[in-house]
Amino acid sequence: MNDGNGRRRLARRASAGRGASVLRAAGARGRLGRSDGDVPLDRVTTRGRLAWLNSAGSRIGTTLDLERTAQELAEFMVPTLADGAAVDILESVLRGGEGSRWTGTGVPLLRATALSVVDELASLEPTPVGETFVRTEKTHETLLHRYCLRQGRPVLVSRMRNDDFNRVAPTESAAAKMRAAGVHSYLAVPLIARGLLLGSADFVRGPGTPPFSTTDLALAEQLASQAAVYIDNARLYGREREHVVSLQRSLLPRATPVTPGLRVHAEYTPSTAHHGVGGDWYDVMALPGGRTALMVGDVMGHGLPAAATMGRLRAVARTLMTLDMAPERVLARLDLATRDLEDEQVATFLCAVHDPADSTYTLASAGHLPPLLVDGDGSAVFVDVPIGAPLGAGVIPYDPIRVKAPAGGHLVMYTDGLVKSRHADLDHQLERLRSAARGLTPEALEHGGLTDCAPTDASRFDEAVLLVATTAAGTPDELCEWQLPQEGRAASVARRLVTDQLDAWDLAELADVCELVVSELVGNALRYGNGPGRLRLLRGERLVVEVSDTGPDLPQIQHADLSDEGGRGLQLINMLCRRWGSCRTVSGKVVWAEQNLPT
Repeated sequence: MNDGNGRRRLARRASAGRGASVLRAAGARGRLGRSDGDVPLDRVTTRGRLAWLNSAGSRIGTTLDLERTAQELAEFMVPTLADGAAVDILESVLRGGEGSRWTGTGVPLLRATALSVVDELASLEPTPVGETFVRTEKTHETLLHRYCLRQGRPVLVSRMRNDDFNRVAPTESAAAKMRAAGVHSYLAVPLIARGLLLGSADFVRGPGTPPFSTTDLALAEQLASQAAVYIDNARLYGREREHVVSLQRSLLPRATPVTPGLRVHAEYTPSTAHHGVGGDWYDVMALPGGRTALMVGDVMGHGLPAAATMGRLRAVARTLMTLDMAPERVLARLDLATRDLEDEQVATFLCAVHDPADSTYTLASAGHLPPLLVDGDGSAVFVDVPIGAPLGAGVIPYDPIRVKAPAGGHLVMYTDGLVKSRHADLDHQLERLRSAARGLTPEALEHGGLTDCAPTDASRFDEAVLLVATTAAGTPDELCEWQLPQEGRAASVARRLVTDQLDAWDLAELADVCELVVSELVGNALRYGNGPGRLRLLRGERLVVEVSDTGPDLPQIQHADLSDEGGRGLQLINMLCRRWGSCRTVSGKVVWAEQNLPT
């Protein structure tokens, strides 16, 4: 059988789908390759070649990683078909772009992606993996490789002459090394999928092996065509995953706000697994009165639908927390919002509100993993938060818990991707997390050191969010709180306390407006709230004054006629202040107002 007829017969038999029986026949003889002591592929029967060709389907494209697929191609070809193999991919393809129909001068920008070589040719100097290079018409080596890329056709040099080495090797030194090593035959095939060029694969043979034949060329073309499809699939998956990750990150906070008495560090880590990106999120919000809302959630599922649902739930959660609602009420409202989603998603959620006045956290959970509380001495315990049903399950109410935060302690909130593993149960992983937290220094814990404790490699299959809140020692200097008397002189006491504190802060110019505001807030508490409770003054990005009482009704602005004696207090506050609001508490409510600081 001559080479031309053999190539045509080989192509017809490969396309006829007879690979299964041929593969079984070859399996009885073992692997085709000199590394196992078998004869080279050139000396094997046609059935053996087909068996080897069919086995490529189980050894190339085992993952959706583009670089790994290219390496699998190179390793599959060596040493069975070639003594050395190099795979170069277009830089645009590695960045997620389409392949190229090149029409310009020279050839497009390439990056060395994979190498494989037998020990006898280890002295060669190919372009190192990861380096980019441009083969131009001005260099000697381009004449062969340029034809392969520009024309999309293979190049076969069965017996290399002296000048061929300079047309193949990337440098003069590499050409000299090829001559010294005894390389004598060269083969290059383009990687083409859907009619677009993705890159190329180069093969060489050294001493002890026969030159490449047209039959070898047919095998290499078939494998290159198959590998190009796998590489293109990996490119498409990588681009889709990058879009999902970009969407995910754009829906997360760009920065955490600075809040009194608390330092917050948050990290989002996407998974490397297939479909491992989607619905994990976190949020940090500054609330009136110096309080801070910390939120961590996890939408079941992955991909764009989960990321979109995450964005909706985070927007709803932020809106509810803007109203300064209690964590358990936020969860109840979120559950109703989740049930209204068309795609019937389910999510877990953990909400914590930190109050710097007494260094406490108020927490509520909707099916989420318990947070970890680490004190300044290094001991770590899981907070026993009452676990309610996940959002969207329709089981309400949710129960809160209030815990004291130790000075210098850390509250660690996370999603299950930080602990979940294919090879260990959840309880074991949670205990591993607690042990890791005990072993970290406060500085390492505060800066996200627990991220390194997440499962790695194939055992990790989900994204992870880590949020660490560190409590500052003592009450912040910019926060003051007083207990007001329950009689009529409460307004005058409140005015004096506010004026004295503003003088101490060098903010006396705000005293007139602040005295009016606190008088109205205390007056409303006396009239409608069974007397005022505590007065709080906070100097942060703005000046916030708030008054608590035990009344159940939240204040609202009302229209006042000319003859009405009252009803104008909240109208004055609304005009004089940047904003104002109220929220319910366990014992009643809090009404607050916010002023801009002088520039």
